[in-house]
Amino acid sequence: MGDKKDEKDVDFDVEHGENNHTEDIELEDIEDRATDKIKQLRKKLETALEEKQKLQDELQRAKADFLNARRRLEEERVRDRVRNKKHFVEDLLPLCDSFQMAMNNTEAWEKADVSWRKGVEGINAQLQNILKEYGVSAINPAGEAFDPNRHEAVGTETVTDKKLDDTVVSVMQSGYEITLDGNTEIIRPARVTTGQYEN
Repeated sequence: MGDKKDEKDVDFDVEHGENNHTEDIELEDIEDRATDKIKQLRKKLETALEEKQKLQDELQRAKADFLNARRRLEEERVRDRVRNKKHFVEDLLPLCDSFQMAMNNTEAWEKADVSWRKGVEGINAQLQNILKEYGVSAINPAGEAFDPNRHEAVGTETVTDKKLDDTVVSVMQSGYEITLDGNTEIIRPARVTTGQYEN
């Protein structure tokens, strides 16, 4: 009887040992699958992070492009405003020239009726106020040194005073400049005659 009990114990131990071994293999299998799953998840996470970074970079580029386009558009609007103002002023300059010619002809101007002269002077004053509102001022460089950036020489006059050499002797047509946003630009140079010294 004692022998039979021993056989059962051995059988139980063998079965139990096999069960432990099977459980170990199953655990290793589960661990391997879990490790594979973790690797796959890490790979997906890396891919997702790369895609996220790529999308963030694209978003930053798109945002920068948008801001640059908006800035360029605003600059273009400012340039258009300046261009339009300059064109408007250029259209008024022939009127200024006409008033100046009429009022500079002293003999004819003095013969005109006083009330008519006052009316013309009033209209000229209004025109000058409009120009002033647009930041426009006349260039009347009589007596100044000739400056090719501001003056256009249309002739020379002989002068006996050496100080008047290469100086504006007379102004044939006033020039005009415009100041916008702190920048001054010549709309039309003054047409002048310059002195040429002869001993």
